Amino acid sequence: MLPLRDDVKTPDYNSGPALKAFLQERGFAFRKRWGQNFLINPSARGAIAAKLDFAPNDAVWEIGPGLGSMTVELFKNNARVSAFEVDAGFCSIIRELFQAEIAGKKLQLIQGDVRKTWKEQPAAPYLLGNLPYTIALLLLGNFIESGVFFKRMVVTVQKEAAERITSRPGDKNYSAISLLCSLAYTAKIFMTLKGASFYPAPRVDSACVCLDLLEKPLAVPPRFFTLVRSLFAARRKTLRNNLEYFLSHSAILKGGGNIKDAMQAALDGCRIAGNRRAETLGPFEAASLARELERYFEWNGL
Repeated sequence: MLPLRDDVKTPDYNSGPALKAFLQERGFAFRKRWGQNFLINPSARGAIAAKLDFAPNDAVWEIGPGLGSMTVELFKNNARVSAFEVDAGFCSIIRELFQAEIAGKKLQLIQGDVRKTWKEQPAAPYLLGNLPYTIALLLLGNFIESGVFFKRMVVTVQKEAAERITSRPGDKNYSAISLLCSLAYTAKIFMTLKGASFYPAPRVDSACVCLDLLEKPLAVPPRFFTLVRSLFAARRKTLRNNLEYFLSHSAILKGGGNIKDAMQAALDGCRIAGNRRAETLGPFEAASLARELERYFEWNGL
């Protein structure tokens, strides 16, 4: 079932100039600050939707539907879509084009910044998004820190962000978001897209990442995420140096004593050398370190 209506002029999703003209007729324009680059490559759109691999009537969160090109792909397999869109002008177009689906409860449109609105919505097993670099990593981190997991996520992001999401310990792009994603997902890049696949064409390459939920996401103790961010804040410093700063500002020794001694005891307890750097830590090691630290420290504010 396609949602496009005979009585409404619909955009040509495969043509940048046609999309621009469609918007101009309605008095709208692209907004660079929101990273609005529309995927005009039809084969890429089909491949992305196929990779999501959901069944008819499954619920899907779509982040940034724009003018609805990927929404159309989702409805080809009869998805139930919750679409998060920040641009009020695009929301009005979505309401115009998908009037029947909204009326039939197949499409729920949530207007506003997804970073502020997603927690108010019922969870879905699948997520699809063409995410601007400015929010992509933060949003994925927020989902994981909040314990909200999707069976599968398929996201299109700037290639640099994709490499950070999918990196492994020791890789040059390994970062806090790499570690956080590996707590719950296996993440792989399955397609790279040049700027010509989008309109307006970005100056950098993009990549499509598939994140599949692990059978059992790794459980982590309180303050784990704060600890991880602190360890990666100065990635060239050793764990010992970063830990000392973190503990002196965020923790209190149980029963008193020396912070350095307790920190070293925690490192020894999980067999992690203090001269290592955060970029070498895997998720199990990081979780083990957080649990060992809890034996010696109480966290401020908890």
